[in-house]
Amino acid sequence: MKRRQFLKAAGVGAAAGAIASPAIAQSSPEVKWRVTSSFPKSLDTLYGASEVVAKAVSEATDGKFQIQAFAAGEIVPGLQAADAVTNGTVEMCHTASYYYVGKDPTFAFGTAVPFGLNARQQNAWFNYGGGNELLNEFYKKFNIYAIPSGNTNCQMGGWFRKEIKTVADLQGVKMRIGGFAGQVLTKLGVVPQQIAGGDIYPALEKGTIDAAEWVGPYDDEKLGFNKVAPFYYYPGWWEGGANLHMFINTAKWEALPKAYKSILTTACHMSTVDMMSKYDARNPAALKRLVGAGAQLRPFSQEILEACLKAAKEVYAETTAKNADFKKVYDNMAAFRGDEYLWFQIAEYSFDNFMIRARAANQL
Repeated sequence: MKRRQFLKAAGVGAAAGAIASPAIAQSSPEVKWRVTSSFPKSLDTLYGASEVVAKAVSEATDGKFQIQAFAAGEIVPGLQAADAVTNGTVEMCHTASYYYVGKDPTFAFGTAVPFGLNARQQNAWFNYGGGNELLNEFYKKFNIYAIPSGNTNCQMGGWFRKEIKTVADLQGVKMRIGGFAGQVLTKLGVVPQQIAGGDIYPALEKGTIDAAEWVGPYDDEKLGFNKVAPFYYYPGWWEGGANLHMFINTAKWEALPKAYKSILTTACHMSTVDMMSKYDARNPAALKRLVGAGAQLRPFSQEILEACLKAAKEVYAETTAKNADFKKVYDNMAAFRGDEYLWFQIAEYSFDNFMIRARAANQL
């Protein structure tokens, strides 16, 4: 190459570098956010999802996008996390959408609804069935953009101070139960109570409530419910796959660079797989310890389950008749649920049913 051509080429390269460097710098700004959790640090799997997301985002951006996690009560109480996002007190919160059904029952679909979807179906609905798009359309009214971030898998039916054998036994039972399920159980005589995780044990111990549901063996053992309520029921028909979300202030979300949006979304999806895996790995040993310590494991009777399903259908009919947002999301979810269980009964259920029977017969 001739000297003049070389210098010209070098000059073009230097100029390009001078232009590109600021562009790159501008596309990766320093961003510092706070995420408030609805859960205490003692519940390491639930609270831990915030830390999992924060760590992944920091590592993927070489520390330029920092998210600091705060437990329930450190900035705002756990059940006020969504409000803190709506009003801009924090940029983001990690919470269960159904905590806010008092604002609008449509919030229930972000977590779980009675006799709804199991965990895998919930993920499929959010990601490929239009579920999360419908919910984000609804959340706009509250200045929230939501990304799924965690799933507990199917939950337990809760701890009761007395045996519940028939529908009549539910009459007058004061029960801590989150979300939309409380409205269903009200039809069967239960008195639902909305209580944050950290406040459940003292309420159960003092007899302020007669029963409480939380998540499952691993978390329930940590909270010590078996010490004050011996009867442990299953399944949690109101939470076949309880999902958590990162609620993000809409303006803060829209201001993020596209790359940061992608990284945060990916980190949230990763936290869902992480949480499901942790609960699947930890619940079996915790259940053995609880039963070994005296917990009385009981299934809800067929009578109770059928009565609860009937009550749930009544509540759905009543709510869809008066709430257009709820109806729009419910109709979509219900149609998706029908196809999912058509498929699951063919492969998943038949395989699991055989394996469970084989294990019980000591054939594995």
